[in-house]
Amino acid sequence: MTLSINVLFGQSRHYQPIQVLVTPNKADWTYAPGEKVKFTVTVLKNQVPLQNIEAKYTIGLEKMKPEQSGTLKITKENVEVGKVLSLDTPGFVRCEVKVNIEGTEYRGLATAAIAPEKIKATQKLPSDFLSFWENELNKAAKIPLDVNLTLLPERCTPLVDVYHIRYKNIDNSFIYGILAKPKKAGKYPGILQVPGAGIRPYNGLIEQAEHGFVTLQIGIHGIPVTYTTGLYNNLAAGALKNYPMVNLDNKDTYYYKRVYIGSVRGIDVLASLEEVDNSKLLVWGQSQGGALSIITAALNKKVKGLVAVYPALSDLTGYLHKRAGGWPHMFNENNAPTMATKAKIETSAYYDVVNFARQINVPGYYTWGYNDETCPPTSMYSAFNQIQAPKELLLVQETGHWTYPEQQQKIFNWIKNFLK
Repeated sequence: MTLSINVLFGQSRHYQPIQVLVTPNKADWTYAPGEKVKFTVTVLKNQVPLQNIEAKYTIGLEKMKPEQSGTLKITKENVEVGKVLSLDTPGFVRCEVKVNIEGTEYRGLATAAIAPEKIKATQKLPSDFLSFWENELNKAAKIPLDVNLTLLPERCTPLVDVYHIRYKNIDNSFIYGILAKPKKAGKYPGILQVPGAGIRPYNGLIEQAEHGFVTLQIGIHGIPVTYTTGLYNNLAAGALKNYPMVNLDNKDTYYYKRVYIGSVRGIDVLASLEEVDNSKLLVWGQSQGGALSIITAALNKKVKGLVAVYPALSDLTGYLHKRAGGWPHMFNENNAPTMATKAKIETSAYYDVVNFARQINVPGYYTWGYNDETCPPTSMYSAFNQIQAPKELLLVQETGHWTYPEQQQKIFNWIKNFLK
């Protein structure tokens, strides 16, 4: 049986009828400090190059104000964009080109990496980082999991039973999710799937369970995950709007404290199930979930491996050092006037993936691309370069905040091989 991978990581990129192809002058998009970087552009319609088109372009460090901008005439394939440049320090330079065809704007971009493996984090490690989290986890451990399962007959298959699950979390809250486990008696590897950003219902990783895993897919907001989409949309626009910024000025009450501990306890829930082989526990996710994967693996020693797809919440203070910081960009130019206070900057250090990456001691599989505009590669490498445990990076340079099906298949193959 072939797995329908799209249920793992969402749909892949959809191409538009007009393609603006921006290309660096090195095949791997990766340069040494001081090496010349040049971009070219080709515009295609029906896969045929267009000519005599006016385009606008910008070139500069990702997420920063462009150092070059202007217009150019596209008269052929591979028209050079802007001036040749070089960067002496590790980082990323992005070229964006926009064209207007029949009243619709199309854009393309390419991002050149300069010695990404040498990017250093800007985020500081608090002296009490480890003791803070040890203390919080010890307090949480005194709270019984009190797991409650409700069978969802309409989601069950001939091979798998599916449940709506609830377990206790800190601050008198609960974590809800979807548990799927094989009907056949036995011991199975356990997979915790932690979610990307947003508020939504969840279907469960049923197909993966049919491949011989016990899967737990959780939400993080303390609300059941089987309601209609409209309710979650209302919460996203109302009570839970901008939740990553809530109480950022206090490490004891910041929104993500409950989220991080709830994710850690998700591993404990899996480990408590008689069907789960505790020697084979893995956590994975993308974006916010990629961050939670690293964080959960750092905080829960029951985790044996992790998968992180373009992790968010990495090197949040990058913007304060004139370079890109991680999602949710709380310290960028627009947010800094109200967010970049001493208290909020200090709190961010206790929740930044960079500081959890320093604690990772289990193998991990990571994947992202240079063109990610949501989770800037500068921020992701800031965390990745801190990891001393065995790590494998599947780099797909042209991808942004999306993945190819082939990329997704490689991810699941790694999971299956790791947990076999």
